[in-house]
Amino acid sequence: MRPLFRFPATTAHHHHHHLRRQIRTFINARIKWVRDPYLDTAVEREKNLKPLLSLKTLILSDPTKTLPLSAVSPLKPHLNLPTAADKFIQNHPLIFKIFLPPNKSNSLPHVKLTPKALSLHYEEMLILSLSRYRKDVAERLAKLLMLARSRKLPLFLIDMFKHDLGLPHDYLLTLLLEFPDYFQICDMGFRDASGEAVFGLELVSWRDEFAVSVMEKKGREEGVQIRYSMNLPSGYDLGKRVAEWMEEWQNLPYISPYENAFHLSPNGDQAEKWAVGVIHELLTLLVSKKTERDNIFCLGDFLGFGRLRIKKALVHFPGLFYVSNKIRTQTVVLREGYVKNLLSENHPLMVMRNRYIRLMNLLKEMKSRTPLGNHLTELPVIRKGMLLTQSSFYIDYEISNISCVGGVGGFSLHLIR
Repeated sequence: MRPLFRFPATTAHHHHHHLRRQIRTFINARIKWVRDPYLDTAVEREKNLKPLLSLKTLILSDPTKTLPLSAVSPLKPHLNLPTAADKFIQNHPLIFKIFLPPNKSNSLPHVKLTPKALSLHYEEMLILSLSRYRKDVAERLAKLLMLARSRKLPLFLIDMFKHDLGLPHDYLLTLLLEFPDYFQICDMGFRDASGEAVFGLELVSWRDEFAVSVMEKKGREEGVQIRYSMNLPSGYDLGKRVAEWMEEWQNLPYISPYENAFHLSPNGDQAEKWAVGVIHELLTLLVSKKTERDNIFCLGDFLGFGRLRIKKALVHFPGLFYVSNKIRTQTVVLREGYVKNLLSENHPLMVMRNRYIRLMNLLKEMKSRTPLGNHLTELPVIRKGMLLTQSSFYIDYEISNISCVGGVGGFSLHLIR
């Protein structure tokens, strides 16, 4: 049975003191938002990565590993593409290639992956197939489910975190088959707006070995009181009153995010510390240590926190959480997960994603670094192995034509390693 929060054994006087402290509320002071250019860069770096990977998965789901361009275009909303499908594909010529199938009369334009992108995909699949990775992702998914008192979450809610958790695109098939003692599909007991039954994923049984937060693990290893690491941007001044409140707040008892503390006054500092702990633990479970704010709002609604409590927790603790306004949304970033604009610990999947990002941006970098770059798109063919030199930048490459379709031309560029 899930443990409930209890005050530590103490005297009646100290017990009363803790009760008094838990209902003390945040002081009436405004916490300003200050832009963090490093974390904004970390967020902006992944611009268009998620829709690009979704499109890649869609193309490779076809037995031919290709799709008619006409079949992709209607899926723009589903893939969350920022532009029309054909334009998005043409904007990433090192990832996708438009072509006319050979030996077919009146054939329609198709899209496929470039050899380099296909090679990255196979490396990614190798990582996802490793037993230690699959065990890691199963554990993180189980811990996400354990944040809910019922040990289950709707599938649509899990799908919101699918990319950030690093779940395989077919996780419902693969993880359920591989970890039947962990997960099972369940009926959530309510219906959606269209009247359809809502299904979810349930943890078969509570697992005590997973019910240890990152903060608890750190406290046990270091043998010290559990305190959050506040990483305020350079030059950020909290103000004396807020700093004093923050110090008192740090000294409040830590409540595990895997405990049920809804009996606490929702407006008290202790309840806020528990809510902060839930958000903190959630972000540590994600491979990128960040997610869209709306995802956290939706999870908070389902868990029973409500959006206002989540919003207050994010605003009151700028040393823990940063909310970036980049890439057409608001993204919550765990500050301690980053050193400047880089992840402090690179998950293997994030290493692969960074390689996709590099391939996405390589052409733009070449155009900016080489004298030839500004005219790169005007050259139909460049001999293989040509060497460019600019500020110690060396790269071997070839550029070849692709078919002009409907008046649209392009090229593919292949690195030669």
